[in-house]
Amino acid sequence: MKIVEIRKSDFEALKILFLKERQRTFSWLDTSEFKLDDFEKHTRGEYILTALINDIPVGFISIWMPNNFIHHLYVDKEYQGQKIGTGLLKAAIQKTKFPLTLKCLENNIKAVEFYNRKGFIEKEKGRSENGTYILFELTENIN
Repeated sequence: MKIVEIRKSDFEALKILFLKERQRTFSWLDTSEFKLDDFEKHTRGEYILTALINDIPVGFISIWMPNNFIHHLYVDKEYQGQKIGTGLLKAAIQKTKFPLTLKCLENNIKAVEFYNRKGFIEKEKGRSENGTYILFELTENIN
């Protein structure tokens, strides 16, 4: 696996990955509103790193750099469990400063467990139109 800054050639594959994984992940929501062009809308102005296997995008992380806020982290279902998410987090940490924060919907149990395993600390909970979210914070390198 290789992690690089997003390339123009990655956009189409990442648009599809973002739509597909959001539809799969957020099964408790009405995902009919999710669209292919959401990728550009939801990551506009963000720093994006792409995980590649054989030059094929299999995951990405997007960060709002002014706040060191991880906005999105997605890995194609076919490649989950192969340390790609961890690799993307480690690469993001090298580009940002601590503390690093993110919000994760409480119903996204797999992601909540992932962030807990990586050393993120739950700082607070809040409400959004998609349900309760957890604000996580990371203050040191992950394992």
